Amino acid sequence: MPEHPQELPAGTRPPLSAVDLLAFVCELFAFGTLAFWGFAGFRFPWNIVVGIGAPVIAILVWALFVSPRAVFAVHPFVRAIVELFVYLAATLALWDMGLPWVGVGFAVVAVTVGVIAGRRRFT
Repeated sequence: MPEHPQELPAGTRPPLSAVDLLAFVCELFAFGTLAFWGFAGFRFPWNIVVGIGAPVIAILVWALFVSPRAVFAVHPFVRAIVELFVYLAATLALWDMGLPWVGVGFAVVAVTVGVIAGRRRFT
């Protein structure tokens, strides 16, 4: 049994919560939005390049800095900024597709979930 509630046995992690699952859904929505924007918003052959490239770049940045097993251990502030940039890219893509209110709604939900999840991680 761990001495402190924050300490867990090696190889384990805290159980997932509803906030964690909502954060995952926001991430998937952001990546999917970038892919759809790329495929639908550009003419051939750029639609293929942007449709594949935009989400791949976002996923790569996410994996390097934000994911639970990120390659680079960065300060939580840097992690939050990178997360916000990915959400910003998806919001701007929605605006570019003529869906500004969907973009604003996504931004509000994603940032709120990110703040709640971040506070849970670092308290």
